[in-house]
Amino acid sequence: MERDILRFTTAGSVDDGKSTLVGRLLHEAGGVYDDQIEAARRVSRDSLEFAFVTDGLRAEREQGITIDVGYRYFATQRRKFIIADTPGHEQYTRNMATGASTADLALVLVDAGKGVLPQTRRHACIAWLLGIPRILVVVNKMDLAGYRKETFDSIRADFEVFTGKLKGAAIDFIPVSALAGENLSSPSSRMPWYRGPSVIEYLDTVPIQTVRGDLPFRLSIQYVVRTGDFRGYAGQIASGTVRAGDELLVLPSGRRARVASLPERTTGRHERAFAPMSVCVELDDHVDAGRGDMFADPANGPTVGRRFRSVLVWMSETPLAVGSPYLVKHTTQQVCAEVVGIVSKLDITTLENDPAEELKLNDIGRVVIETHRPLFWDPYSANRATGAFILIDPMTNLTVGAGMIESADSGCEQAPARAVGQTGLTIWFTGLSSAGKTTLSQAVFERLWATGARVQILDGDEVRRHLSKDLGFSKEDRDENIRRIGFVAELLTRNGVIVLVSAISPYRTVRDELRVRIGDFVEVYVNAPLAVCEERDVKGLYRKARSGELRAFTGVSDPYEAPLSPEVECRTDLETLNESVDKVLRHVDQRRKT
Repeated sequence: MERDILRFTTAGSVDDGKSTLVGRLLHEAGGVYDDQIEAARRVSRDSLEFAFVTDGLRAEREQGITIDVGYRYFATQRRKFIIADTPGHEQYTRNMATGASTADLALVLVDAGKGVLPQTRRHACIAWLLGIPRILVVVNKMDLAGYRKETFDSIRADFEVFTGKLKGAAIDFIPVSALAGENLSSPSSRMPWYRGPSVIEYLDTVPIQTVRGDLPFRLSIQYVVRTGDFRGYAGQIASGTVRAGDELLVLPSGRRARVASLPERTTGRHERAFAPMSVCVELDDHVDAGRGDMFADPANGPTVGRRFRSVLVWMSETPLAVGSPYLVKHTTQQVCAEVVGIVSKLDITTLENDPAEELKLNDIGRVVIETHRPLFWDPYSANRATGAFILIDPMTNLTVGAGMIESADSGCEQAPARAVGQTGLTIWFTGLSSAGKTTLSQAVFERLWATGARVQILDGDEVRRHLSKDLGFSKEDRDENIRRIGFVAELLTRNGVIVLVSAISPYRTVRDELRVRIGDFVEVYVNAPLAVCEERDVKGLYRKARSGELRAFTGVSDPYEAPLSPEVECRTDLETLNESVDKVLRHVDQRRKT
């Protein structure tokens, strides 16, 4: 029979004996090789010190402390276990948050001699905030407390006063001596007053809360698989189940399509797929979808929005700055964002939410975040996969925060305007469909955003769906569509915004007309041969044009007039994305300096 898997995280304050506990658990469950035991024995001072079994950093081992984070594995006859072994030092609270993000259970150590410390409360609070359904409090070093029941009961009572405010948390307690091996794999004869399970017995039998099959279906696309006429969308199912024939909602387009098949390399195809399987989905129709987009249950879709309230664990030594640019990594997409307001900061001692103007390292607060593109999310309490995100510093690429989305928000004041006094500029990306205009303009956006610039994207497809939805595709209507985009770009440029326009804009005369009207204008020719664009055919448009479904399609049945002397030309068939971005930014920097 296939054994199920329990993922649990360990946490505790400095010198609580967590490394000794984990090392002993691994040893008694047969999860340590003989050479690892011998290596630990060689660096032990007297008898074997089990802390060194899990110690992976030699420098810290020589100092007698352990600060590394690692994933450990062991198994019993009933279950397999994955341990996210995290440090006890306060400055490594961020590591604990990372390790706890996928755990089914949190094992929190308390030193019987020290009792419940602020760091103990912080770890329990983070575990609760991260949606871990069960917390096991292991009261260690009972040998130093004479194995007295009174000590254990006192710590339990103290902890329960605090955890009584953690609504919905299931909390259990076990007294142990990791050093002496008491109550780890079998009941301790030295604590006859305790009649509960040992630690391994508890881990072997505790219920595991798995992703429920009745949750709405969610799959964030990781990449698109193209082979000949086949197109599949690959990703990991966050929740729910899917079968051939199911109707799916495609976000952000809002289109609907049915699952044609769930192809699989070895068996040919899956009959059914469910969370957390990684799958490839073939649809019965071509849809405009790529990395970061989502397939969802059309009857119960996620929230789609740019502004939300969340709990944020701050992980950087540089305090959170309201209004500064950050990147949000959510499911498979990464978008630019700002923290537009700090609602409150959590007092770890009282669990009260206090007013705050900043968040420092290890602080936990409620914030309002606004992204420049919509995210597709569920509240973290309903779906940990689609409700979680990380915040990244765009200049250093370091993770600075871990967040849990609570709800949509519209009541927080906007952060101060960025880059006041900035000179406006229109950067016009022109080229064939699938040449890479949108991808390039988005990458340029992120780089400019990271510098604090006021920047806005005008995408031709988005304008078509909104501002120009009354227009067709005759030459006159196409010219009018481009003039409307130019009018908006001119207004934004005049008001100090760097505007990135991504539009085919096939006719040279209209582009030149807008250059004169706007003035501060940079033309970027996104150049890729027609054959390359057809091979990419992200939206399936060339196929439709070749079959006659689309008439007057640029590059096939309607001309594209390439720029004669663009400021920048990007050969996206020959250059990497970063090389093209660097080209554009070098010109922009020179333009802004003159």
